[in-house]
Amino acid sequence: MIKVIIIEDEKNSRDILESMLLRHFKNIEILAVCKNAEEGRTAIENLHPDLALTDIELEQKPVFEMLQQLSSINFEIIFITAYEQYAIQAIKFSALDYLLKPFSLEDLSAAIKRYELKKDKQQSAQQYDALFHNLKHLQKDAKKIALPSSNGLIIVPVKEIIRCEAGINYTNFFLTTKQRILVAKTLKEFEDLLNDYDFVRVHNSHLINLHHIKSYTRGEGGTVTMSDGSEVDVSRRKKEEFLKRLAAL
Repeated sequence: MIKVIIIEDEKNSRDILESMLLRHFKNIEILAVCKNAEEGRTAIENLHPDLALTDIELEQKPVFEMLQQLSSINFEIIFITAYEQYAIQAIKFSALDYLLKPFSLEDLSAAIKRYELKKDKQQSAQQYDALFHNLKHLQKDAKKIALPSSNGLIIVPVKEIIRCEAGINYTNFFLTTKQRILVAKTLKEFEDLLNDYDFVRVHNSHLINLHHIKSYTRGEGGTVTMSDGSEVDVSRRKKEEFLKRLAAL
């Protein structure tokens, strides 16, 4: 059985979530339903859940304040919110899970399934460290991203990523440390995540960090030389957007 705690300050949302879990998930035991951060913290410390489903904002205060007061986070969390807010980006960078209201039974089922596939508590601790770091450090060059590799989770400063190269349903990350990390996610996912951090897609197969460009050689599309000496072709279709982004730095 998966031992679950619900933390939600809106009664209607609490009732709906509790009902969905009770009716459709026979492998879940609800230990407590909490209406604020204080109740949530007490339930976590006394009941030791496997999983907490919690709203990001509880009585107009971010739940992260309560989570940072815990001696440790040795359980999984699925965050819930009604808004696409700054915290969502921090959650995505940390490779943690969230649900955006209003969510369907299918959305909830998918989130529970992802939880069941993820059992590494040490990995989770690293993710929460990255989350709290990113919430504290709002500057672009201070951000960290969690990259799930075959050897476990690797936390990487975004500024150390030189470029990302696509494969079939995977992405290779090339770092300033000369490390290469293979991640089983598509380049499109990282393009969406890193777009606001001066990364630009210059080719179907390449996403580059504009701050690591050494030179650009003009041509039909042109070629970019990166700080690690690698050369990346710029597609003709991507050239205009690339030059516009480069000029805006």
